Amino acid sequence: MVSLWKTTFRTIAPLFAASLLAAAPAPVARPGAVNYVEGQVTLDGQSLGLKSIGTVEVQPGHVLETGQGKAEMLLTPGVYLRLADHSAARMVSPSLTDTRVELLRGEAMLEADEVLAGNHLVVTDHGVDTNIRKDGIYKFTTDPPQVAVYDGKVQVFEDDHSAEFGKGKQLALVADAALKPVKFDRQQTDSLYQWSDVRSEYLAEANQSSVQTIMADPWGWWGMGWYWNPWFDGWAFVPGDGLFYSPFGFGFYSPAYWRYYAPAHYFVRPGVSVATPHVASRSFIGAPMMHAPSMRAPMGGMRLGGFGGRR
Repeated sequence: MVSLWKTTFRTIAPLFAASLLAAAPAPVARPGAVNYVEGQVTLDGQSLGLKSIGTVEVQPGHVLETGQGKAEMLLTPGVYLRLADHSAARMVSPSLTDTRVELLRGEAMLEADEVLAGNHLVVTDHGVDTNIRKDGIYKFTTDPPQVAVYDGKVQVFEDDHSAEFGKGKQLALVADAALKPVKFDRQQTDSLYQWSDVRSEYLAEANQSSVQTIMADPWGWWGMGWYWNPWFDGWAFVPGDGLFYSPFGFGFYSPAYWRYYAPAHYFVRPGVSVATPHVASRSFIGAPMMHAPSMRAPMGGMRLGGFGGRR
């Protein structure tokens, strides 16, 4: 009976994995890819639903807009732009080395899990450019126009002047105004921040599921980037090496780190726990192997390298 099961498994597993790959979107997600929608969301006036996730990109000049709803758009790998209710953003440039969006109305939150030296991330609000300099959490509003840094660092340009500041500071984005950031209470959060926090946790779960899929099928690994996860119906961010915590405090694994340092106990699905010393032997191609553990680091937790050291 066991032998028959193994034979059947070996026969259907490749076919099952192939069918998943055939149904998945293209293997590359570019800046502007819509990664999640909730409620009333439109792209240039055309309604977007859950089926739009993974197939729709906001092209240059196009506007992503929410009514009573929220939306999440990918920028560079590891960076997400989220729109609150009754908000709109225009894609200016989707280039990996020059990514620019303009907030037209409402509120947006940017979660930057990994900003590389070659990235140039800019959010324009009321004609004022804000350059994202570090991993962090940033909130932009148009009424009044301002940027608030919950974690990270920005550089704001207005005419011939600029100001650079970090967490706990906010700045009014008004032309001809003095570029003088002021303190704000980072503990005072709103519904967009809380929604972004939940989304960050889901994305950490998707990361851990995708990493285990890569461990089972290493031919699907091409380095740091976005990987389509059909069980989470979205793009999962997988770093190139090490383990690090997002600005919201959730862990993101690389395949190498997971292979050597993954916890001995994990969840294959809610309520089902597994303990085994070797990740590859417990993985199945495409399966959502792990329900993310309840591990949250303090905001701005340290980045770990491939061998667990501080990076």
